[in-house]
Amino acid sequence: MAFTLRNSVYAILLLAIIQFKATSASSHDHHKHLKSLHFSLFQHETINKTGYIIVNGIEGGAGISETTTPFGTLFVFQDPLTVTTNRSSKLVGISEGTSITSSLDGLRSISIAKLTLRLKNHKGSVSIVGGTNNVKPSDHPVVGGTEDFMFVQGYVTSSPVDLKGLTVVYKIEFHLYWPPYAIQAS
Repeated sequence: MAFTLRNSVYAILLLAIIQFKATSASSHDHHKHLKSLHFSLFQHETINKTGYIIVNGIEGGAGISETTTPFGTLFVFQDPLTVTTNRSSKLVGISEGTSITSSLDGLRSISIAKLTLRLKNHKGSVSIVGGTNNVKPSDHPVVGGTEDFMFVQGYVTSSPVDLKGLTVVYKIEFHLYWPPYAIQAS
């Protein structure tokens, strides 16, 4: 009887260890099974055509240039998103939002944007929010989405490409992930 009880205890311990290892392994590898989408577009912002200063910031700080606006400046935009740096390339979306200059040197702002996309296999919008550096790459967390981007998570990186002239160009890199509950059965 003691031999059978001991074997039962060992069997239960062995099963518990196997179950723990299976649970641990699956919790570390869960990100490998998420549906994801990674791509880049180009945002073209033209001062007083697709982007406007609504409220001037304080005087005495940074002035207005391709890369700076005075502290406290409220800026709004509705910029085209294209597949290449050339403005006349295929239009696949619109970036619309606002930013408020949040640094005294005029190089950083708090930004809120909705990126409406019409891609080959995906249609809808991605909403982002975060801090933007006008002359360095900036990561913005995705806070929501619509249509094909409903429940999407991830981040968008905005990087300056061409900051000379009236139209400035930014590379917009999308790193999007759908949680398992958001994927519809085919």
